[in-house]
Amino acid sequence: MGRMPFSPGTKVGRYEIRSKIGEGGMGVVYRARDEKLSRDVAIKVLPASFADNHDRLQRFEQEAQAAGTLNHPNILAIYDLGMHEGAPYVVSELLEGESFRDLLAHRHPPTRKAIDYSLQIAHGLAAAHEKGIVHRDIKPDNLFLTNDERVKILDFGLAKLTQPSNDITAQTDIATRRVHTNPGAVMGTAGYMSPEQVRAAAVDHRSDIFSFGAVLYEMLSGRRAFHGDSAIETLNAILKEEPPELSSTNSNIAPALERVVWHCLEKNPDRRFQSATDVAFALESLSGVTSHPSQQTLIGVKALPALRNRTRERLIWLGVTSILFIVAVAFAVAYFSRQPANQRSVRLALATPDNTTLPSNITVSPDGQRVAFVATNTEGKHLLWVRPLDSLTAQPLAGTDGAQTPFWSPDSRLIGYFANRKLFRIDASGGRPQGLCDVGEYSGGAWNCDGVILFGGLEGLHRVSAQGGTPQLVTKISPQEEAHRWPSFLPDGRHFVFLADADTTQHHNIRVGSFDSQDTQILFGAISRIAFARPGYLLYVNQGTLVAVPFDTSSLKVTGDPVTVAERIAEVGDNHEFDFSVSDDGTLAYQTGSVASQFTWFDRTGRKLGIVGEPNGSDYVTLSPDGNSAAAGLLDADGRESDVWLYDLTRGTTSRLTFDPQGDGTPLWSPDGTRIVFGSNRSGAGQVDLYEKAASGAGDEQVLFKSAAAKFATSWSRDGQFILFENWLPQSKGAIWTLSMSGNHEAKPLLQANAFNQGTGQFSPDGHFLAYISDESGRLEVYVQRFPLSSDKWQISTGGGLQPLWRGDGKELFFITEDKKLMAVDIRTEGKFESGIPRELFQGNMKTGLGYSYAVTADGQRFLMSAPLDAPAGAPMTIVLNWTSGLKRP
Repeated sequence: MGRMPFSPGTKVGRYEIRSKIGEGGMGVVYRARDEKLSRDVAIKVLPASFADNHDRLQRFEQEAQAAGTLNHPNILAIYDLGMHEGAPYVVSELLEGESFRDLLAHRHPPTRKAIDYSLQIAHGLAAAHEKGIVHRDIKPDNLFLTNDERVKILDFGLAKLTQPSNDITAQTDIATRRVHTNPGAVMGTAGYMSPEQVRAAAVDHRSDIFSFGAVLYEMLSGRRAFHGDSAIETLNAILKEEPPELSSTNSNIAPALERVVWHCLEKNPDRRFQSATDVAFALESLSGVTSHPSQQTLIGVKALPALRNRTRERLIWLGVTSILFIVAVAFAVAYFSRQPANQRSVRLALATPDNTTLPSNITVSPDGQRVAFVATNTEGKHLLWVRPLDSLTAQPLAGTDGAQTPFWSPDSRLIGYFANRKLFRIDASGGRPQGLCDVGEYSGGAWNCDGVILFGGLEGLHRVSAQGGTPQLVTKISPQEEAHRWPSFLPDGRHFVFLADADTTQHHNIRVGSFDSQDTQILFGAISRIAFARPGYLLYVNQGTLVAVPFDTSSLKVTGDPVTVAERIAEVGDNHEFDFSVSDDGTLAYQTGSVASQFTWFDRTGRKLGIVGEPNGSDYVTLSPDGNSAAAGLLDADGRESDVWLYDLTRGTTSRLTFDPQGDGTPLWSPDGTRIVFGSNRSGAGQVDLYEKAASGAGDEQVLFKSAAAKFATSWSRDGQFILFENWLPQSKGAIWTLSMSGNHEAKPLLQANAFNQGTGQFSPDGHFLAYISDESGRLEVYVQRFPLSSDKWQISTGGGLQPLWRGDGKELFFITEDKKLMAVDIRTEGKFESGIPRELFQGNMKTGLGYSYAVTADGQRFLMSAPLDAPAGAPMTIVLNWTSGLKRP
């Protein structure tokens, strides 16, 4: 190295050395502290001999500067470069984890993980290639897996500086060869070089694709693609031989995945994938094809149909929106050509594509140029989409499966969203999502100019860095409240407004708070998502109507009366989320709908058979064992709290079962139909306890189980001995518990939360099996286990699943998907358990909140669903330019 290692405390530029991390042919790497920006960094100090060669030093600076322009979550971030005592150094982000070399030395990842890691690498390479930067030395040593399983590509540009090796070493650790941009010099590392590198020919981005293929092969097979006893033999293998078939070492590799590997490893670059983007697209199409062909009947996804569907989807978007876009442009041109003094509001309708679900969770970027929303595509993926307002089409963001409640960064470049009990961020133009932290529920986020994200929760609002980290509690709920939700920053970035959700009507309020104190102040009473809008309004929904109330950000007070902005704003999800958004430049977006729902009968084809009762606000319904009655938790007349109501389906009458002023709901019938168990929040503070009452209404309700958690009963065994209930503690994962219906009603955990959520357990009719949902795979899916529990477990759904229910004879299992499709699966339990392929019965429009939004008759032929009234299927999003025009300014 030409110098002694730095000791802790040594100053290198503005960085203070803390400890040595590693050492190699390219230099010594240290952990250091950047006091100016209060962060730890990594410093790679290169040998002083690099500075002796002016051309090489100039190349180093050029390559490091080029690498520094790569701002992508899957590429090591370069912060700085400089000279210290004659030795060049480069400063980068500090990574915690292990290199792929260490990973593969001890284990090779499961196929699903290998695809995920490879997809991240492909995204990183695509970002670099778009800027004209080729790595030239992709190998396990230059790939790093962080502790949160984010893949980072290391040493972009630095590969060009490596010295030639004078000796031939063993294949286990072959030195990187000399690299130049001119033909005639070998570039890369033996074993991972492309054929054109071996021949010392000119290379381009397709060389990286070959090296990527070699790494992917090694991850899947556990051995190197090209391996000889010497470097010469290895290089000859790259030129003349093909690696052994993957199936010879891993019989579970799907043929479609194997084809991706071989397409990367084509000897002729013209026959390879022509871009890393194409590689990523092919891998994304394999989201379900990770098993042996004999298992693909369960998975039901193949790459080529996925490619055709994606192409068809793009054509649909283009065709449906082109005419509307021309009209919209004409309106927009007319609008923007007017003088400011004559500005008026202009309303535009953005059509939604065919073959996708109705968009929801609409959010407009702060600059008013783009709108993001959530919709399900033709492949059944529930994704985040982005549409520029001056574009014909919207584009889905890959990797955002299960996205909910998106929100924008202040610079309109990034989007935050929630999925799989985590908070994520993603570049609005695409890329790999970055997980920021775990969350307890999805109730809104806000992002300020200081890089702080505020999000809702059951304990209060939390803040976390936009770079990720451990959330910190900002506000605390009072004993009368159950959660703080839907934060929105005020212009100073330190004050914010939010909904204080509560158990009783009088305690629902819009509040204002700040980072300076956990104390908050009431602004007014409301039960709605809240949003600040420039120049000085608060937007919220009152009985389905979007209203704006003038608000002074200096005094933090309301200064006028609410003014109507739009009617019939759609309510989505739970927790008073209404579908509207406003930008800093005066662009408003919203989706119309109905806050009321109607219990409706459907047959197996989705044909409407009739309605039950009057319109209501319920999202939960359950049938009695004989099918003659239904129970639901219905909102009171003021629309705030709920009580349990019963429907006599034979006579068409309705009766009230509970009368407590607090909220009662989520009813469950006993096997003989004489009793009902329900949940009630009478204890307050987010606690929901289990009560029991005679279905006849006679007598008082009795407490079954009380604890400091939110609980709701989901299934009652036919022998009457046990109840399954879902148990939620604040800031914890959901778990399934059993409650004994004899003696002292002992409650025990059945399926613990641990690292993932589990819930909505359902006893099979014979009591020998348990159906439930779990997000152990990264998304909520339906599973079945034997009861009492054993090691036998079967995954039933493959593209997401919720709310499983058994047919009366146990030979069929129903569930709904995130995009509200009702699915059915044949089940066989005699002897060996077997499940069929999930098949769609019909596209529903039921709610997907807490509990069950549908019920099924014992014969499996009719379904009672809580469906929104006047569901605007296919209705366009409404965009309003200059929405404040005509409103009386504060």
